[in-house]
Amino acid sequence: MGHVYTEITLKNPRRADLDGIAARALVDTGAHTLCIPEHIALQLDLDLASGQPREVTLADGRRRSVPYAGPIEVSFDKRNCFVGALVMGDEVLLGAMPMEDMDLVVSPARNSVIINPDFPNFPHALVK
Repeated sequence: MGHVYTEITLKNPRRADLDGIAARALVDTGAHTLCIPEHIALQLDLDLASGQPREVTLADGRRRSVPYAGPIEVSFDKRNCFVGALVMGDEVLLGAMPMEDMDLVVSPARNSVIINPDFPNFPHALVK
């Protein structure tokens, strides 16, 4: 299937005076969180959790500490959610948790992200 990218908008809900940022995000259902480059955290004037970096394990098994920022409003089509983000890398990475929160799925046939067709009007969550 290859890499899947999608267009999302990132906003700082605490700074209504700032415009959101349209971003091309790499979709990674094997990653849990949203990851953003430092320049996006700076442009959105996000709060960094002072003294509270997160330890992450990279795909090659190495561990490192990275800043954690938020809150961030993530929007895709008619859906949105509020999350924190790991500040790392050189591109936006959309992980499983924000996708689940917005009830988005990867469509292998389209090689894209789509709203869950079973719940087209509002996000659905399984809570058991």
